[in-house]
Amino acid sequence: MTGEFELIDRVLRPLARPHSCVLHGIGDDCALVQVPDGQALAVTTDTLVEAVHFPSATAPADLGWKALACSLSDLAAAGAEPAWATLSLVLPEGDEAWLQEFARGFAALARRYSMALIGGDTVRGPVTMVTVQAAGHVPAAAFLKRSGAKPGDGVYVSGWPGEAAAALARLDAGVDADLRARLDRPQPRVELGRFLRGRASACIDVSDGLVADLGHVLAASGAGARIEADSLPISPRLQALGESTATMRDWILRGGDDYELCFTVPPDREEAVMHPPKGCPPVARIGVIETEPGLRIVDATGCHRAEEFPGHDHFRSSAHD
Repeated sequence: MTGEFELIDRVLRPLARPHSCVLHGIGDDCALVQVPDGQALAVTTDTLVEAVHFPSATAPADLGWKALACSLSDLAAAGAEPAWATLSLVLPEGDEAWLQEFARGFAALARRYSMALIGGDTVRGPVTMVTVQAAGHVPAAAFLKRSGAKPGDGVYVSGWPGEAAAALARLDAGVDADLRARLDRPQPRVELGRFLRGRASACIDVSDGLVADLGHVLAASGAGARIEADSLPISPRLQALGESTATMRDWILRGGDDYELCFTVPPDREEAVMHPPKGCPPVARIGVIETEPGLRIVDATGCHRAEEFPGHDHFRSSAHD
């Protein structure tokens, strides 16, 4: 059986690519990093637990990608530029082949954003758990928060929410590769986050469901919102599944695992965000911020409260199979 330090040297150390802000990376008890002039450090941490955040049969390369993507999505919601990450692994056994594949997926996404792995830890445990801490740089005045939404602001979402939930719902029946990739290899919206600096009034990434995550924005902003169900973007892939409109909307509103961005925009800036630059996903205006507290979803049958569309809660929701 391969030992911990052999695994780190052979598999993880090659991920410690050079980065201008990393003065000293893997090899000591601590790494040494610096923040560029005029920038602030944005830091986030995410943990993925087997059978809670990912099915046990998930390919290790996909898990490596997704573990980093979750943290990159948080940086995107802050408008930050990714810089470095740490990685902590709990593994049932020291399987070098599994770890090589995990590292391959992790490295594929890290290279896209020139991120450096600067440290971490590996330990034995009963199930696979992955913790990624990621950091990025953003001008302090441009940092995107959850608390800036104001009545009259438009509510927007990027890309095609609901596809990851559809893929999870259909795992046993089999799904096509493109839809499965939306669950296993989400695309963090880093470029869109940068574009939203100075344009969005509030922003959050959609990891626990659109209704649940927009609710966090409303709570932080002391406001309410109205969502127009007919404005929700339904992707061609969802439509091709042949499900009812109600089912597709349910996936979009409460499915989670999309890692799209939900953001609010003041009226005088809305035209500017409707056409994001090349490399960004499309965005859709789905509602408006209101003074009345709470979140309302309006469709042809009437007005529904957010409580009818609960998102994922680790202490209430059932785990992934």
